[in-house]
Amino acid sequence: MPLDPSIAALLSQVQAGPRERILTADPAELRERERHANAAVAPGTRIGVGSVADDTVPGPAGPVPVRVYRPAGDGASVEGAAATVVFFHGGGWIVGDLDTHDHVARRLCHDLGSVVVAVHYRRLPEHAFPAAFEDCLAAAWWTADHIDRYGGRRDRLALAGDSAGAALAASVALAFRDAGEPLAAQFLAYPATDRSSRDYPSHTENAEGYLLTLQDLRDLTTILLGGDASVATDVRASPLHAVSHEGLAPAVIATAAYDPLRDEGLAYARALQDAGVDVFVRTYGGLVHGFLNMFAVSEGAEAAVTELVRELGARLR
Repeated sequence: MPLDPSIAALLSQVQAGPRERILTADPAELRERERHANAAVAPGTRIGVGSVADDTVPGPAGPVPVRVYRPAGDGASVEGAAATVVFFHGGGWIVGDLDTHDHVARRLCHDLGSVVVAVHYRRLPEHAFPAAFEDCLAAAWWTADHIDRYGGRRDRLALAGDSAGAALAASVALAFRDAGEPLAAQFLAYPATDRSSRDYPSHTENAEGYLLTLQDLRDLTTILLGGDASVATDVRASPLHAVSHEGLAPAVIATAAYDPLRDEGLAYARALQDAGVDVFVRTYGGLVHGFLNMFAVSEGAEAAVTELVRELGARLR
């Protein structure tokens, strides 16, 4: 399937500008560019929800910022016993924040009728591995242990994320499994599941021209490893390398045809399926890495997000 026309137009604009290596770029400049890019594809009018409040939860190195979205109606109250989704934003462990993914969190809250707790974890390069994982795990545990403050139903708690955030969600799901704590579901959008030196066909097939490049992936991996090769197969960075994937929460896994990470996501889906986990997996033709943020500007992305939210909702129910 050819590229979605709206995304093709977006790519032509991006490719017209300069591309700086992530490895040598100023993180502050990368983050500012990411904010502008996400603002360009965000809905013109914010998706309405019951309420939005910034807060913090305890973390291993201090308070972890979170943003709590509550649905309108009965689900907005503790008594409504809504589902709760803990969401970890993407951005290669370096860029991305609560604002860049605000419209994604609002969409999940609105369409699912669930409480969404979006987490802003410590980022590279200022905070070395495994700081991001530690913050995400702490926020997820806090939410689970204080579920009466959020959706109210411990048996309807899910983890979600996109890209690096999806990798974090998968790793946190493994930690919950290891602790014997069940989750209702995990939603992983184009997850980065394997930072080892393993080659995947999609790495080279989609190496250039589709927003995320193979060079970007290599730079991000270099920064994540921080000179420690063992991080590449540490399950907190590469959930595909878990000794076992048995007993994990049901998964909704999305990949994009024109994404260098496509085959990493598919490899993770196969690992879960082989372990007997309930998995819905779909590769969306015509779409690129980051399509979860693009539903307002792309009919293909809108259709994909609609299907994915429906599948996640079925598992939360």
